[in-house]
Amino acid sequence: MIAMTLAEIAQVTGGTLSTARGDGPGTVVDGTVDTDSRNISEGGIFVAKPGAETDGHLFVATAVAAGAALALVQRPVDADVSQIIVPDVVAALADLAREVVARVRSRGDLRIVGITGSNGKTTTKNLLARILADEGETIAPVASFNNEVGAPLTMLRVTSSTRFLVSEFGASAPGEIARLAGLVNPDIGVVLMVGMAHAGGFGGIEATVRAKEELVRAVRPGGLAVLNADDSRVATMADAAAERGVAVRWFGLGDAAEVRASDVDVSADGTACRVTADEASAALRLKVLGAHHVMNALAAIAAATALGVSLEHCIARLETVEIAERWRMQPMGSASVRIINDAYNASPDSMAAALRTLAQIVGPGERSVAVLGAMSELGEYAEDEHDRIGLLAVRLGIQRIVVVGTGARRMFLEAVAQGSWDGEAVFFPDADAAFEYLRGELRDGDRVLVKSSNSAGLRHLGDRLGDWFS
Repeated sequence: MIAMTLAEIAQVTGGTLSTARGDGPGTVVDGTVDTDSRNISEGGIFVAKPGAETDGHLFVATAVAAGAALALVQRPVDADVSQIIVPDVVAALADLAREVVARVRSRGDLRIVGITGSNGKTTTKNLLARILADEGETIAPVASFNNEVGAPLTMLRVTSSTRFLVSEFGASAPGEIARLAGLVNPDIGVVLMVGMAHAGGFGGIEATVRAKEELVRAVRPGGLAVLNADDSRVATMADAAAERGVAVRWFGLGDAAEVRASDVDVSADGTACRVTADEASAALRLKVLGAHHVMNALAAIAAATALGVSLEHCIARLETVEIAERWRMQPMGSASVRIINDAYNASPDSMAAALRTLAQIVGPGERSVAVLGAMSELGEYAEDEHDRIGLLAVRLGIQRIVVVGTGARRMFLEAVAQGSWDGEAVFFPDADAAFEYLRGELRDGDRVLVKSSNSAGLRHLGDRLGDWFS
């Protein structure tokens, strides 16, 4: 974080300052801000966030031992450290992030890009950050730090020399993106796609559209909205951009997009295509698996070229990316038994895209195996969407469908109903049982997709399979 006095932080957060260890209102702090005491280092600021399972106030002493210079708390704690007592530490964290980014922005050429969408946010964030990192100091979220805590923590990592801040905005209910993006009012807002992810929380697909549009409405006047021309729901957001005095830059596969791809080819070694950005054109070969990642790459290129990076440099940097993120289409295992661990998150759209990729990369003499778990946060749509994935797996000709966990059982039942009743589809109640089966079932030439929502825990099953067959 940039240097601020204790008095300034107290004023910004609306808190009461209680000093310790000889500190005074003018004492300056500039360490890393975190809610996890394990990540605190010398001079850091510990945010004692109450949680569902534990309370950050219980770990203030641990943070102090690690070198914390300040604790942001909701009640005074018996610890030898200066404290700022606020009514709500999460709200205070947001207020501090807003102030820090505003100060850095006013001093130099900081450019801010916000990214949202039902799928692809983290991959696009990583691809864009890789492009921009060679242009200047770039701050981007760790993993999927995209919620009311993760987004402000990322913002608080900016320094006076930061040139680019890439923020990822997720949400499970209306209004959340508006609050988070409103902290920084991005120069560029990227909307990837609108799908069924979190539809249960939003209350339906149209409510999801309005929620994602909140990012476009948060872009500063005179800024830019990077929109998916191939998604009709995203395309409607051009109207919101016009209302804000925000320009639109389109990406997609069609000729109408300023940044577009053609000749897409997916193999077990990666994804190739030809990219055209305005008047420039070049071949791109991503090491990242899956045709759906072409759209993520196009979004990153659309934002980066708008910031002045040439297409040539975008391509060269993207081709250095080995994986999108851990547990996202991550190749594991060996050349004989290839495990694709994509079980960090799942929605109907991303599940379908991953299954199509699996079907595309299987060569002659090889076998496709899909290990599937539940998709969360679908609400009233859960049963139908799980049925559709079971049906899709059969129609794609996936040769072994391994369904894990009671929340995903409808995929198995639908696959059986569609004809996969002679051992092609099997069901296991938990990951341990599935591992024992797969350990004996998998053979040379198998290409294995492991896919589920985070809550289903199959990412760890994917890791176990990757280790076993490496």
